[in-house]
Amino acid sequence: MKVVVQRVKRAAVTNKSIHNEIDKGFCLLVGIGKDTTEADIDAVAKKIINARLFEDENGKLNLNIQQVEGQILSISQFTLYADVRKGNRPGFSNSKNPEEANVLYEKFNTALKAYDVEVKTGEFGTDMEVEIINDGPVTIIYESQDGKII
Repeated sequence: MKVVVQRVKRAAVTNKSIHNEIDKGFCLLVGIGKDTTEADIDAVAKKIINARLFEDENGKLNLNIQQVEGQILSISQFTLYADVRKGNRPGFSNSKNPEEANVLYEKFNTALKAYDVEVKTGEFGTDMEVEIINDGPVTIIYESQDGKII
């Protein structure tokens, strides 16, 4: 599992059927790989919720998303598993098949919500327009394998 976490002042996602937006918080680009398990889901969700990526009164990154009452915008992003080693067109064989990936993506969002953080989402498997106003910018990539952060 790979998740790109961007600290944002505002983020929004839109397609033909949805429009969701958040203010201060995280925009997550969520990739579900062919070897992603539920243990990975839990490990990454916990790590992101506890990540101290917001500044305290001294300007130090000491506060987590709960402490700043932030929101999360979670967007599925299978292209995080692109294989670009050969040729000029990326391959996506390292991504989990869409049906299984959607189940794990939904479980990931449920795991985040279990921490009493407001989570809004894009729509899995569709073309979406994503607007992000980075804050910092602060961008961190979390990756998990076999239930452990790597």
